[in-house]
Amino acid sequence: MNEYINLDINNIEEEHICCAIGDPKHQNGVNKKKEWIKNKLNDGHVFRKLNARGKTFIEYEPIETAWVPIEGKNYEYIYCLWVAGSFKGKGIARELLEYAIEDAKNKKMSGICTLVSKKKKPFIGEKKFFEHFGFKVVDSIKDYELLALQFNEEETPKFTDSARLMKIDSKDFTIYYSNQCPYVEYEVNELSEYAKENNIKLNFIKIDSLEKAKNAPCIMNNWANFYNGEFISNTILNANSFQKLLEMYKK
Repeated sequence: MNEYINLDINNIEEEHICCAIGDPKHQNGVNKKKEWIKNKLNDGHVFRKLNARGKTFIEYEPIETAWVPIEGKNYEYIYCLWVAGSFKGKGIARELLEYAIEDAKNKKMSGICTLVSKKKKPFIGEKKFFEHFGFKVVDSIKDYELLALQFNEEETPKFTDSARLMKIDSKDFTIYYSNQCPYVEYEVNELSEYAKENNIKLNFIKIDSLEKAKNAPCIMNNWANFYNGEFISNTILNANSFQKLLEMYKK
């Protein structure tokens, strides 16, 4: 029987948060992620993980307070469900998702939803896995889809109008990010230094409030890349991948 732990205000300092385990360069990002979770606990934020040293967790909260450009009522939104490495194939992802579904039902929610994509993309859930549990597409923007498991037909979540834009006014390379992901803080610093050293115009826009998250100009929930005013990807970049992306789009 697998043993799980839900993070709360009493154990969050002692427990790891799965991502970036044992990597000192991301410790600042981990600390910021923990602070972000602490501030979300009163919103009903749930971070449930396997009681083991590994990347095995699910993270979700009510859609009304979830930092995503999705609107709806009485739904849980799954930010992330991740089972990696040697923990795959042991039924852990199934157990984590079943817990979230049962939790939503016990809270008298109308359903539970999450973001996926038609084509495999980093840091986004596997569509087929969720479909196995009865999740269905309820909205879409380009390659991105909103899946929902509806317990009743009274409410259906959808992307906000701002998310459908997938555009911004600035033509400069612009990155929207938040501390939802512990990896981003290090890369923001690395890219800032790289852009400065190479005289590259690079803008960062931090999503640091619910209002900003709900009004983001794309499906972004932790990192979004824009160039020439267009959304190009949700891939978290380092200096090397940033330079390659710039070269590709300048051709």
